[in-house]
Amino acid sequence: MSDPAVQVKPLAHDQIRALQWRGDRLRLLDQRKLPLAEEWIECRGAEEVAQAIRNLVVRGAPAIGIAAAWGVVLAAQRGDDLDKAIATLRATRPTAVNLMWALDRMRARADAGADAPALADEAQKIQDEDLAANRAMGAKGAALIEPGSAVLTHCNTGSLATAGFGTALGVIRAGVAQHRIAQVYAGETRPWLQGARLTMWELQRDGIPATLIADAAASHLLKEGRVRWVIVGADRIAANGDTANKIGTYQLAIAAKHHGVKFMVVAPSSTIDMAAPDGDAIEIELRDPAELLSHDGARTVVEGAQAWNPVFDVTPHALIDAIVTERGVIARPDADRMRAQFGSGGPR
Repeated sequence: MSDPAVQVKPLAHDQIRALQWRGDRLRLLDQRKLPLAEEWIECRGAEEVAQAIRNLVVRGAPAIGIAAAWGVVLAAQRGDDLDKAIATLRATRPTAVNLMWALDRMRARADAGADAPALADEAQKIQDEDLAANRAMGAKGAALIEPGSAVLTHCNTGSLATAGFGTALGVIRAGVAQHRIAQVYAGETRPWLQGARLTMWELQRDGIPATLIADAAASHLLKEGRVRWVIVGADRIAANGDTANKIGTYQLAIAAKHHGVKFMVVAPSSTIDMAAPDGDAIEIELRDPAELLSHDGARTVVEGAQAWNPVFDVTPHALIDAIVTERGVIARPDADRMRAQFGSGGPR
């Protein structure tokens, strides 16, 4: 009898899985090495997972949360102090609420008496639910796009940043499969070049037509009238719809509004933080200024120069046409519409 797994046909443009659980270790595709090399690292303890998150081996809000959940499992398997492991994982990245959400979920299961196998079941549920949410969001977001459209995306929001398929890139994958999206433009995304290195790699690998642009070319592209939607992900969405995402998103939203281009945010409900009333309540991570002063280990700026390196910015909800989650589409988001969809509690 043939293996049933062989008979399962994957969805179009859905081939990449960058987080792989191997029973006693977490295998991660090293995103720092892409696209020039496809190298994997193996984490066998919570501290190794935390280091991978800090060092951007794994990045993207949903993927960070999933990796952290597996870090808790590794700690439980080794008999490590779970409180210490969770605190270490929680301290890695401050802006992405998915990290805190996943760790809180794992903490609740542990407090209820879950052993290592039960915690592994919970981590697998978190990962499976994210993939299902991405596919649902892809369909809901693609339905908003007029056939034959060109779109612009920022940073990387695909299979590398999630359990698979992607958030904003999931909408793009679904839109291409439905012939709604004919052309994709990707901003390079300084300083780590996630758009150039990661998004272009994913799109090329899946056979999706894509054109890379410099971040500074985005407003000119929108002025040219070539793009109908800007589609981005999110690391945290406040109760009024204000959205924290990769630095540079805010200026894209301003330019889109000015040029009459629609702006879509795509994120699972685990990214919603109803405990944060607005964008001012979201902590913005600052990373090492050295990331701006060098490239690939080589200094590019004169010695003595200073740099400021926020990794995220907040787009006000008034600039957003639609927030797409697996629960549905919130058009013209504001506090009332967010509350109607998600209630008034914390992230779910």
